[in-house]
Amino acid sequence: MKAIDCKNVSVVLGNHEVLKGIDFELEVGGWTTIVGPNGAGKSTLIRASGGIIESSGTIKIVGKNIEELNHRQLAKSVAVVSQKPIIPMGMRVMDYVLLGRISHLGFFESEREQDINAAVLALKSLDALHLVDRFVGTLSGGEKQRVVVARALAQDCPVLLLDEPTTALDMGHQQETLELINQLRFDRNLSVLSTMHDLTLAGRYSEHLAMLVEGKIVAEGSAEEVLTEPLVSLHYGARVRIIEDKEGPIVVPLPK
Repeated sequence: MKAIDCKNVSVVLGNHEVLKGIDFELEVGGWTTIVGPNGAGKSTLIRASGGIIESSGTIKIVGKNIEELNHRQLAKSVAVVSQKPIIPMGMRVMDYVLLGRISHLGFFESEREQDINAAVLALKSLDALHLVDRFVGTLSGGEKQRVVVARALAQDCPVLLLDEPTTALDMGHQQETLELINQLRFDRNLSVLSTMHDLTLAGRYSEHLAMLVEGKIVAEGSAEEVLTEPLVSLHYGARVRIIEDKEGPIVVPLPK
């Protein structure tokens, strides 16, 4: 059984076909990152895989067709961190993170001790527990990003979808966040599908990469197989040098 199994998935937004017959699999406990130039359809693939937007073809989450899952069932199966999440600015951080626990509660049921503990643990893991009583609208961009990721972690799903999870984070918190997600893969057998603009980070933390260009996957495999000078130069229109490193390829832009 795959964590995510996409067969012939297409998405049309307006009159534009953004995804064109994607076939894609995410292994249980694996981490795959979708890379590609702007406008390639990376965020659309994340949203389709999370059941946020309509698509044709078949998408299964842990063996279940997403079209057969109601909202609560879907929320127990997959957590999504969007690139531009909707955040209620007048809400306390703790209350916002606890929204990730809604699918675990019965109708009209209040949060239990285990829900509070899950939220606290998620915030603590992301070095954001000190923000617990702040209002979301008072947070910096990086602080908001950590709180959004904390809400997804508190949701305690087997599949985590991350659309540019390190956006607005400084270098230290980028590393902390990605290290935490990687550790959770092993602790919880969590399956992760992400998008990243930083190709070096993508190659260092992901087991598998897929390069998406104009709605189609043009390359898949390890970082060493996907992050090559010919592929990056061709599809990004950039002149780069790839430096081989034991932790993964380092992608260095060069002057044209």
